[in-house]
Amino acid sequence: MERDYRRLSLWFDTVPDDLTARPALGSDIEVDVAIAGAGYTGLWTAYYLALADPTLRIAVLEKEIAGFGASGRNGGWASAVFSASGEKVATRHGREAAVALQRAMFDTVDEIGRVCARESIDAHYCKGGTLTLATARSHVIRLKQALEASRSFGFGEDDLRWLGPHEVGQRINVGRALGATYTPHCAAIHPARLVRGLARAVERLGVTIYERTPVQSLEPNRLRTPGGEARAPVVVHALEGYTPTLPGHRRTLVPIYSLMIATEPLPASTWDAIGWNGRETLTDDRHLIIYAQRTADGRIAIGGRGAPYHFGSRVDESFDREPALFDKLGQALRTLLPAAGEAAITHRWGGPLGVPRDWYSSVAFDPATGVARAGGYVGDGVSTANLAGRTLADLICERTTELTSLPWIGHKSRKWEPEPLRWVGANVALRTMSGADKAEARTGRPARRAALASRLIGA
Repeated sequence: MERDYRRLSLWFDTVPDDLTARPALGSDIEVDVAIAGAGYTGLWTAYYLALADPTLRIAVLEKEIAGFGASGRNGGWASAVFSASGEKVATRHGREAAVALQRAMFDTVDEIGRVCARESIDAHYCKGGTLTLATARSHVIRLKQALEASRSFGFGEDDLRWLGPHEVGQRINVGRALGATYTPHCAAIHPARLVRGLARAVERLGVTIYERTPVQSLEPNRLRTPGGEARAPVVVHALEGYTPTLPGHRRTLVPIYSLMIATEPLPASTWDAIGWNGRETLTDDRHLIIYAQRTADGRIAIGGRGAPYHFGSRVDESFDREPALFDKLGQALRTLLPAAGEAAITHRWGGPLGVPRDWYSSVAFDPATGVARAGGYVGDGVSTANLAGRTLADLICERTTELTSLPWIGHKSRKWEPEPLRWVGANVALRTMSGADKAEARTGRPARRAALASRLIGA
């Protein structure tokens, strides 16, 4: 019986697709590249490989349907944010490498738009940038420190600038804004339209997608599934938040759940009061991250962290819904955008994202074993997965390019601690961050406990 995939998220509910699953793998196959996971990472890798070498036989294996995971449930930010800070990258690889990586991320935002135009993917792509609001005095301090750090790396007003309260108000009517930083390097998208359109694009290029085909193990030269093996000189690990479901990978990435809600389409009178005509993506500087966008069909979609980590790195669909966190997201919506009033919440959903021990995304290919991997995006995967796909295509095709010299290539994060240590550490850090936000709201001063929690979890 076909499951109702439209219940997964607002995005799946509003995508104009027939969500009937493609045929599953039913026998052993021999291909040139076998990819585990039909999310952004797997599909972008297939796309750029097929463009680079149309003779390649490429198969993508997916447990459910294309985009089932974070690719079809995220906040719709194609941003230039890399998981690790510029300072962290520079400490390990030098400032020049850190700048090169950041500029590659800037270009990636535009690359997604270019592909949408070239492949006629109507992903509601709108490059309106990002507003990071200061809604407490502590936020002003941290945001201006981030601005100074950006300047120290040579990025100017065209990349990140400060907006005063009046300038913020000209863009959007928020409940309380002491200012904001603005970067143009972000686009709002409809995530499911992007991933589903990308799946059709790779099929036009000759790639085969097998759905309802769970990968049970990933080994050099083969992916094992209940219906048969996909054998290939190159196999690609692109499972992100579902990585812990593979044997031997329970401590590779921690699955952290991010949840979202969305309103009904708001009337024109409400949008007149709110503004937000540029469709900037929106956040503020609290420690427990929230993120929002104005959708193309006139809704507000807002999400955030705060769901607990589940013992043993378990991934289960029952974790996609946390009523208490949905309520907090509703409160954040009303606080940030009081003009939205009592707009009805029509959609509530969530899902896991992948977090490496040092919060540092990576991409790698080992020619000796034929195993490629990418992930650990810490929730910033919409754009980073595109960069990963282009990079893996270059590495697999043995091409030396600007992308193949970037400092995330070959990075290997150490494993997370065994249980119960990682359960204790992750959830203590979560409560500490929540407490820090409450303390800063009272005092207006940055909370030292947040920095201690960040060091504890490696952020």
